[in-house]
Amino acid sequence: MNTGSDEPREVAVAPDKAEADGERTERALGSRAPEFIKARRLLHLSWQVGVFVVGLAVVAAGIVMLPLPGPGWVVIFGGMAIWATEFVWAQLVLRWTKRKVTEAAQRALDPKVRRRNITLTAIGLVVVGVLVGIYVWKFGVVMPWKIKDQ
Repeated sequence: MNTGSDEPREVAVAPDKAEADGERTERALGSRAPEFIKARRLLHLSWQVGVFVVGLAVVAAGIVMLPLPGPGWVVIFGGMAIWATEFVWAQLVLRWTKRKVTEAAQRALDPKVRRRNITLTAIGLVVVGVLVGIYVWKFGVVMPWKIKDQ
């Protein structure tokens, strides 16, 4: 399992694109385990296994929450953040995800896109309102319980 952090003080660095202001610092990739853990190979391997198991449990809980009630995606990204404390591949996945989410947020703020989204939402609400009106006109409002019998 190559995490880019087998040796003490050895880190891999992936350059990020510079922001508009040009003042972006590069964050080192690799293990964020304490130095005394990184200094001992067996302890560091045990640390990595523990981080992997905890991250896997959190990601699995997030996957379960996708069809069930709960913040599934938030929990999945939380598990990825736990993995990112130790594994370079998870750090790179989180960087890519942050970049894509930021790009999507910027696109959503575009006035043309906002106008289109508002128009589509209004049309959808009108369609749903018409369908509910037709249903109520055709079948009336029938409660699933009988209040008079209680």
